[in-house]
Amino acid sequence: MISKNKIKFIRSLEMKKYRDESGCFLAEGNKLVSDIMPYFDCELMIAKPRWTATKGDIRAAELIAAEDGDIEKASLLKTPQDVIAVFRKPKQTLDLPELQNQLSLVLDGIQDPGNLGTIARIADWFGVRTLICSTDTADIYNPKTVQATMGAIARVSVFYTVLPEFLASAGNIPVYGTFLEGKNIYTEQLTPNGLIVMGNEGKGVSRAVEKLINRRLFIPPWPEGADTGESLNVAAATAIACSEFRRRTAYQV
Repeated sequence: MISKNKIKFIRSLEMKKYRDESGCFLAEGNKLVSDIMPYFDCELMIAKPRWTATKGDIRAAELIAAEDGDIEKASLLKTPQDVIAVFRKPKQTLDLPELQNQLSLVLDGIQDPGNLGTIARIADWFGVRTLICSTDTADIYNPKTVQATMGAIARVSVFYTVLPEFLASAGNIPVYGTFLEGKNIYTEQLTPNGLIVMGNEGKGVSRAVEKLINRRLFIPPWPEGADTGESLNVAAATAIACSEFRRRTAYQV
């Protein structure tokens, strides 16, 4: 049986304060835990025997066989599955020279955990391995965000920094952003490397960051000039931008 203290600890990871203090984050669900297990150090895992029986050697500092009701008591999900795991956050360093020759995403004030998780999935799909986030962007280790990444959190590195300072130090790396008055993304020349800035869901890119964007793009509606909604969801816009960058640079269109 899982102790009350362990249940309390697991549930405390819903709050950023305790994630920061412990250096840990929570992941739930059979597929999600299976997908990210090889990439992170596991501090604690509570799993039903029918799940562990299919996994072979499980590397966890503490592995507890869940009894009836244990998962439900500790879970943050409405419909808990067979496993809950507490992983340690990775220690990573943002290396600016490494960004010179790759495509990266810069997230300025993304607030919704679901949007952030979806953007991580999009980045993973299109081979974008680095997300650089403003300090007011949602926490990638929020349990809701971790769930929304669908395992992409294991393959995409996420950093938090003061964006104006970071972009000012980016040197000759192209810095792209999407704006209503930008140039058509489908006809503008794109580079295989660069930083693509995506802004807040309601306010867009902040003024301090906008000043440092040197290539302004626009994702046009179809047909041109059509009466449409005011803007795209930030995750949808990110998917379009990543797809077009990869299409154009991979196939030399």
